[in-house]
Amino acid sequence: MNATNYKWLLTLTCSLILGIGSLMAQSHSYSTDDSMIALNGYSSVSYIEDGKAQLGKKEYKATYDGLTYYFINKQQLEKFKANPAKYKPQYGGWCAFAVSLGGKFRPEPKSFRVIDGKLYLFTINVEGDFVKVWEKEGKEKHIAQANKNWENMAKFKTFTP
Repeated sequence: MNATNYKWLLTLTCSLILGIGSLMAQSHSYSTDDSMIALNGYSSVSYIEDGKAQLGKKEYKATYDGLTYYFINKQQLEKFKANPAKYKPQYGGWCAFAVSLGGKFRPEPKSFRVIDGKLYLFTINVEGDFVKVWEKEGKEKHIAQANKNWENMAKFKTFTP
């Protein structure tokens, strides 16, 4: 192998490694598994427009920012396509309360709040219902802190079971 081919191969290898690392970092900015299905298949339009946690259907899906979103009907799909950023969950779909404390916990899809047209998801576990604590302690305070924390947290890799 001559020097030119070696340099080309080295450049290609480095680019590939950096690209894969970049994709891995992006996938960990979202609360999803390897399927890259947003919100565990629940419709983001249902949350925001109807105030309901409703499972979407595979025949009504769209991809946005590397994630696949499901919807319950064609009308929801069209609303999403017209303005996907409006329907994107806050903090990559991670538990809003946990992000306000500096952590990333996977949420329970049926535990959510819509505040000023934005979707916030929460964890429910044996310790309690995080949305209740979030509201009791002051959602405005937690949103402000979560927004501040998220600027730095989004880029870090998270390990979840």
